Amino acid sequence: MAGTAEQSSLRIAMLSVHTCPLAMLGGKKTGGMNVYVRDLSRELGRRGIQVDVFTRSQDDCVPQVSHDLGYGGRVVHIPAGPERPIPLAEVGNYLDEFVDGVLAFAEAQQARYDLIHSHYWLSGLVAGRLREVWERHERRRVPIVQMFHTLGHMKNRIAQNDAGRAAPQRIAGEHEVLGLADRIVVSTPAEQAQLNWLYGADMSKVVVIPPGVDLERFQPVARPVAKQIAGIPKEDRNILFAGRIERLKGIDTLLRAMALIQARRPEAVAGVSVSIIGGDPWSDDPDEEMARLQALRQELGIHDLVTFLGSKDQEILPYYYAAAEMVIVPSHYESFGLVALEAMATGTPVIASEVGGLAFLVRDGETGFHVPSRDPEALAERIYTLLSDRNCRKQMGRNAIAHASQYAWPRIADQIVALYAGLVPREEVRRKAAEQSY
Repeated sequence: MAGTAEQSSLRIAMLSVHTCPLAMLGGKKTGGMNVYVRDLSRELGRRGIQVDVFTRSQDDCVPQVSHDLGYGGRVVHIPAGPERPIPLAEVGNYLDEFVDGVLAFAEAQQARYDLIHSHYWLSGLVAGRLREVWERHERRRVPIVQMFHTLGHMKNRIAQNDAGRAAPQRIAGEHEVLGLADRIVVSTPAEQAQLNWLYGADMSKVVVIPPGVDLERFQPVARPVAKQIAGIPKEDRNILFAGRIERLKGIDTLLRAMALIQARRPEAVAGVSVSIIGGDPWSDDPDEEMARLQALRQELGIHDLVTFLGSKDQEILPYYYAAAEMVIVPSHYESFGLVALEAMATGTPVIASEVGGLAFLVRDGETGFHVPSRDPEALAERIYTLLSDRNCRKQMGRNAIAHASQYAWPRIADQIVALYAGLVPREEVRRKAAEQSY
C-alpha cells in the first residue's frame, strides 16, 4: 500500500531495547514481541513511513545498521554494555548508555523523529529520556506510544516461586512508563482491564489494537507438502508447541497430558509425535527449564513420544504449523498469544489455556478449544478429541483460517497509523511534507 503525503513524511523511532526483531525465534528473549516489531515496521515501510528500530547490540560482528526490514526500515544496533547476550535483569544497568547511543546516531544521521513507539517497560523508560532531550533541544513535543507486551503484576499473579516473580524495579518502571506515555496500546480487552485494576492506569490513554499476522507467510499448505518441507515423516501425526522454553509457557502441562493419553488410550498415540520448538536442547549447559522438561519427559516415560527440536527460523515455522494436527498453547499467561494466531492462519486448530489474550483469540469449539491453565486432565481430553475426530479437525481448521484473516497486518497497521496521526502535530507533518516537495 502506498503511503499518503502525510504518512510518507513521518519518521518513527521504534524502541526494542532488550531483543532484536531480526533474532531467531524461540530463544530466551525472543518471541511474539520480536515478530510484532519486525512485521509492523515492514508494514509501515510499505506505506512510506520511515522506521528506525533501535535495539541493544549483542554481537560486535553484526553491522550497526541493518536494512533487512525492507523499504524505509532500519534496525540500528546500539552498543550498551557487553556486546553479547546478557540476562534480561542486567539490561536495565545500561539504559543511560543506550540513550546516549541513540542520541549520537540521530545526530550523526540528522534524523528528527516525529514519534517514539516503545516496546516493553525498559524501552518505555528509554523513550521518556529521549523525549526529554529532544524536546529540550528542539522545543517540540515528541509523542510516545507504549506497548508492554507482558505485565509484571500479571507475572506475579501466576508465579509459583520467587524466581518467577517480577522484580520491584520492573513494577516501578511500568508505573513510570504509564505516566509518561501519551498512548498505551494493548492487545485485548483483558490487558486493558489489567492496566485498570492492577495499575490504576489513566484509561483515556489506553487503546485496544491487536497484533497482526503476515498472511503471505502464514497460509494453508497441503499437509503432505508441509511435512516434507519440515522433515516430518509422512505417516506421523504431529502435535506442536512453539515458543520460549520457560515455566509460564506451561510445557510441563502438555507433557503430563500426553503421558495420561499414552497410559489410558495408547492406541490414540500410535504414530503420534509431539514436537517442542524453542530453546537449545543440545546445549552442554541447558538452562534450568529445558533441563527440567527433559527430565520430566524421561520420568513420564514419553521419551519416544516427545521431541525437542530447538529454535526454528520463521521461514520454516509455517510448515511446522501446517504439518501439525493441532497446536497446543498451554501458557499460564499470555497478553495475546501470537503463536495461536499464526497456527490458525495456516488452518491448524489450536488448544489453548483460557487465559489473557488466548481467551479472546481462540474461539472455543470453533477454531479450537479452551482448557483451564495447569490442568493436564482437561488438556488430555481435548487433545484426544482432536486426534480421534478428523472431521472436527478439518472444520476447525477452516474456521481458523477465516478467523485469522481478520488480523491481516494491513488492517492492523491502518489502526496504528491512525493512532500516530492523532498524536503528531499536523503543522509538523505539513512542514516535513513541504520539505520533501522541494
